[in-house]
Amino acid sequence: MAGERSHWGNTYSNPAGGSPVPTLPAVVWVGNAAAVLCGAHGDVTAQARAVRCSRQAAYDHADAVLNAVEQAQRSGPDHDTLRRQVADLRRHVQRLQRQADHGVDLGPDRLRGFAATAAALGLSLNQMEELLAVLLPPHRAADRSALGRWVQQAAEQAGRLLAVLDAQCRPAADTLCLDEIFFHGHPVLVGVEPHSFAVLLCTRADDRTAATWHKTLQPFTGLRQVVHDAGSGLCAGVAAFDAQRQQQGQPPLADGLDLFHTEQEAQRLLGRIWRGVEKLWHRAEGAEARIVADKARGRDTRGLQAKARCAWRAAFACFARYEHWEGMWRRGRAALEVFRPDGTLSDRAWAERELAAVCRELRAGYWKKLRAHLHDGRLLVFLDRLHARLAQAEPRAEVRAELVELVRLERAARRGEAGAEGRAVVQRVLCSKQSDDWSVGYARVAEALSGVVRASSAVECVNSILRMHQGRHRNLTQGLLDLKRLYWNTRVFRSGKRREQCPYELLGLKLPTAEFWELLHEDPTQLAQKLSTSKAAA
Repeated sequence: MAGERSHWGNTYSNPAGGSPVPTLPAVVWVGNAAAVLCGAHGDVTAQARAVRCSRQAAYDHADAVLNAVEQAQRSGPDHDTLRRQVADLRRHVQRLQRQADHGVDLGPDRLRGFAATAAALGLSLNQMEELLAVLLPPHRAADRSALGRWVQQAAEQAGRLLAVLDAQCRPAADTLCLDEIFFHGHPVLVGVEPHSFAVLLCTRADDRTAATWHKTLQPFTGLRQVVHDAGSGLCAGVAAFDAQRQQQGQPPLADGLDLFHTEQEAQRLLGRIWRGVEKLWHRAEGAEARIVADKARGRDTRGLQAKARCAWRAAFACFARYEHWEGMWRRGRAALEVFRPDGTLSDRAWAERELAAVCRELRAGYWKKLRAHLHDGRLLVFLDRLHARLAQAEPRAEVRAELVELVRLERAARRGEAGAEGRAVVQRVLCSKQSDDWSVGYARVAEALSGVVRASSAVECVNSILRMHQGRHRNLTQGLLDLKRLYWNTRVFRSGKRREQCPYELLGLKLPTAEFWELLHEDPTQLAQKLSTSKAAA
């Protein structure tokens, strides 16, 4: 039959698959258990009839009640606690399943590559561990000790590879920007080739004396120009290296003083004067505010007005002094450009006259350091080298002058200067009338003008990155510096004139692969053979 309705008002199906049987309330189960376990003869039959169930059901109810009582008497968590624990475990399993579904597939080799790349980018071991905890399930994420071992192994391999790569790159470097940076009081000697932005030197040293710099520069046998600041040890080391080269019959080294630090010193001094202007200006504005407040209260302000006039006179006088000195520096700064303000190509004679006129104004001891920089003849070495390269690029003086003007106008047109594009078109016509092969000379002249190096900004850029990395590491060991240097030199530029090329490629080095992690897998001996073969083929 389809089902029965018990006197409790509910109808249920038999789990065994037979006819539906009533499922009775718990109190009936307890009554049936009492009749079975404690009742007299005939009580089970009477109880079964009373609740309309079979005698077998009454015995089953008695067994169930007895088992429940025995379970309740045992030690351990109760039923509700177990249910909550099961629910928590189910949620945990679901969370792990979601992590596994959306996790990153990082095998052992890729994990090591991640650690090496992250360390080269400046991440600490703790930061790597936190990132991997986000990307991977807990049982697959590497701990801090494993990451440290992998980074150390990669750093040692980077040092071995750099020994091979430096043997190819350092002798071929034409220009080098030099500087030093300090990590916890210990100097690190840094050298950057400015055109490729390749870091060819990043070495921890015991000191920064002339002897240390002289020894460090020995591998750079093809060097023709260096740019650096006025540090005494660095200047003496470069001078000793240049003297050694000349004794060996090589041409003198173009030893240039860095424009970056010269301008930094000028801005520091002008900044102090400007802060004085701001202080006097705020004082004068405060006096004006007091006048307005006293007028609102109906007080006599004649005395305050006299003080305000004096304050404004002092502020305007200080501002005039700032404008005078700032104009002097603008004149000196213009003398350090490739082109004069009138657009003609600068030269040493004109620049020295301009700088001498500026230095005559900077007589006070306040300007002593800046005046020493402007008097230093090494500040204009870039002009000597530029004119020598231009003469080599185009021996004919008339043609050379027209080509230089064409390059200047084209640069002005790219900057959006009004009328420059039209003048550049006219200048091309003039160049074509000067020589039939002007386009060949134009390429060489443009290359010479674009190769001017006046400042060590490239090495300052690298130093700023190293300072940022220093803030994340307790100590930048030589191994970590090697790892960072190898990564930097194989990193492809994303924008600018070096776009889609890495520093090693811009240096002309033919690597078997430009991928940082793949290069770390190379055997140093085999890499040396590959580089020698590619160099011979070229």
